[in-house]
Amino acid sequence: MGRWILIAVSLAGVAVLFWYGWFVRYNRRRAASILEWLQAACLGKGRLDNLQWQESSSRLKAKLHLSSRWFDEVRLTIELLPRPRPVQWALSRWHERQETLTFEADMGFPPGFHLDIVRHRWTGHTGAKNEMRQWMVTHPGPIILTTKEDWPVELTPLVNALASWRDKDFVSVRFNQRSPHFTATVALASLSDQQATASLLGLFRELAASSSARQH
Repeated sequence: MGRWILIAVSLAGVAVLFWYGWFVRYNRRRAASILEWLQAACLGKGRLDNLQWQESSSRLKAKLHLSSRWFDEVRLTIELLPRPRPVQWALSRWHERQETLTFEADMGFPPGFHLDIVRHRWTGHTGAKNEMRQWMVTHPGPIILTTKEDWPVELTPLVNALASWRDKDFVSVRFNQRSPHFTATVALASLSDQQATASLLGLFRELAASSSARQH
């Protein structure tokens, strides 16, 4: 009996090690693809360094050096599902946690305001009792809920730029007068290839230009 228990424990240990090693490799390949798309989107004007893996290869931090007038000291954080750890991975799936890319940078022309933009989406469905009801379906434009009574003129280009990029699944965008001046978090699901990543960097540059338009 003790022999079979020892064999079972040994097999379980091998399975855990195999799971861990396989998904560490998977997460690293996934993050490497994102970084390759980012560097390619810079058209030879960007350089990645100081890569640091954390949380059992579920979080990657890196620096991106750009020869750009808009961004300095760019810091990237890629948050992946904790696949190497089965229990935490299952909990993340249960809570529908997103994999994200966070872009932090100082700006050559810091914004003269503080702004936090948090994007939410609400969905719903009808119950069994309402299946026979005739519904009128409409597709409204973006709905903006703001905590400020007065809408500053300099914020209009920013909001218009974000509203026009409805296909990008933003989690949050922040402008700050202190470092880091610009922070944006986007779902990795929206970065499917190099073209999508290049479009995202283009939007970041557009937002940076809009935020400092009144300063030059």
